[in-house]
Amino acid sequence: MNKIYFLCTGNSCRSQMAEGYARIFLKNKYEIQSAGLEAHGVNPLAIEVMAEDNIDISHQYSKTIDPHYFKTANLIVTLCGDAKDRCPVIAPPTHSIYWPLPDPAQATGTPEQQLQIFRQVRNEIKQRILALASNP
Repeated sequence: MNKIYFLCTGNSCRSQMAEGYARIFLKNKYEIQSAGLEAHGVNPLAIEVMAEDNIDISHQYSKTIDPHYFKTANLIVTLCGDAKDRCPVIAPPTHSIYWPLPDPAQATGTPEQQLQIFRQVRNEIKQRILALASNP
């Protein structure tokens, strides 16, 4: 089975949300994992906004890049510029996609304003995962 790897800086928000959606919408196309350049722990607001869309990522955990999985992945999706710039070299025939998404963990303002940023990023990730799912 093909493998997909979602990467961001801390494996706390964006890549965790992508993994959650991929496990629903891409489960028949890919083995799915996510990781970060660092492991910051899964952000509670990411868990909350995913639960709003009936996706449970509370069992997922933050991890750093597994070199073996990285080398054997068919598709690597970087979800931020930091991961794109600092990611190990992606050798052919592995394909890569860059999704320049803002880091919701950096959101400021009231708790509701922060949740809105998380929801916006979540919705963007969902649309991109659905697009991958419809791509033959």
